[in-house]
Amino acid sequence: MLFDLIRNGFSLQLVVNLFVRVFTVFCILPIHEYAHALTADRLGDDTARLKGRLTLNPIAHLNIYGTIMILLCGFGYAQPVPVNPRNFKNPKAGMAITAAAGPLSNLILCAAFMLFANLAHLWYLSSHATVATVTVLFCEYAALINVSLAIFNLIPIPPLDGSRLLTVFLPTELYFKIMRYERYIVIGLFILMITGIFSRPFSFVCNAVMKLISRLIGLPFGSNALVF
Repeated sequence: MLFDLIRNGFSLQLVVNLFVRVFTVFCILPIHEYAHALTADRLGDDTARLKGRLTLNPIAHLNIYGTIMILLCGFGYAQPVPVNPRNFKNPKAGMAITAAAGPLSNLILCAAFMLFANLAHLWYLSSHATVATVTVLFCEYAALINVSLAIFNLIPIPPLDGSRLLTVFLPTELYFKIMRYERYIVIGLFILMITGIFSRPFSFVCNAVMKLISRLIGLPFGSNALVF
């Protein structure tokens, strides 16, 4: 975002993209974390609820590093929801289901924004309204950022959701040893993102998932369906 602004200056696409990233920080990330908290609570762990995390209030979920990554790179994370696996009937399964709830919420939001984008596209075809164009752009960027968040958070390193999925496969002692280096791993990942080293494989996976969801959502719209 910052580099695009320096190179190209302001444009409609860039402004809409910026608004989507702010929207992500204050709306999409809270939904992601709320999905974790709600799932854990339903499975028997009330830790998140007692810590005030069973809420859509963005202030309860923001993480400074994850927010910076969202604004600069388009993907990042919020403050991880606290979970006590001992409260689950099946600790490993409970952790895995709770961890998967966040990325799943992003994929559902992606599908919803693709649907809204297609509806806005029909509006544009009939009216050529500027508002319709902006709505399509906003929904397209929102869909992409939700897929990016889902895939990014499934990377199996702390503090991302994928690291919690590792509890199903790794011994508990080894898992907590890895978690001790969470801060350093985050810094390393941030450097990889900024330098673009990680961009190509990450973009490939995101585009593949986007195309799959796009085809499913576009079926009812026929030839008027948007191609993502």
